[in-house]
Amino acid sequence: MSGETTTLVAELAAPFGQEILLQDVEMVDGVKMMRVRIRERSRFTVFDIDPATAKAWGHAMSSWAESTGTLEDSQND
Repeated sequence: MSGETTTLVAELAAPFGQEILLQDVEMVDGVKMMRVRIRERSRFTVFDIDPATAKAWGHAMSSWAESTGTLEDSQND
């Protein structure tokens, strides 16, 4: 998108050949968003979320992952 600055935050390989990119995006007007890009073969899903949504989403995902009881100690942060 025109006039924005993007910085790679993380690149993740997910099961079934999916790739996830997380990017810090600063819009022209200074607004900061997290861009989530998910690639599944030739299909892409891209959306931008605000910091509050990113925090809630991250917390929900971390809580779920912990509740599965399947994480190894070396993977816990």
